Amino acid sequence: MADWGPVLVALVLFVLLTPGLLFQIPGRNRVVEFGSMQTSGASIAVHAVIYFGLITIFLIAIGVHIYAN
Repeated sequence: MADWGPVLVALVLFVLLTPGLLFQIPGRNRVVEFGSMQTSGASIAVHAVIYFGLITIFLIAIGVHIYAN
C-alpha cells in the first residue's frame, strides 16, 4: 500500500504557505499583508521556515498517514 499522507500534507502546506497568495509575512508596508500577489526574499525565507516547521510537526510528531489501495 502507498502512503499518501506526506504527499498530501506537503501539497496543502505548499499551496497555503506560498508567499503573497493568501498572506505574506513580512509584507512590504505592513507586518502581514493579505492577497498582495507580491513577494520578497525575506518573505520567502520566513515562509520556508514556517513550512519546514509545520511539515515536521505533521509528518514526524503527529505521523499523518493516508493509505490507498
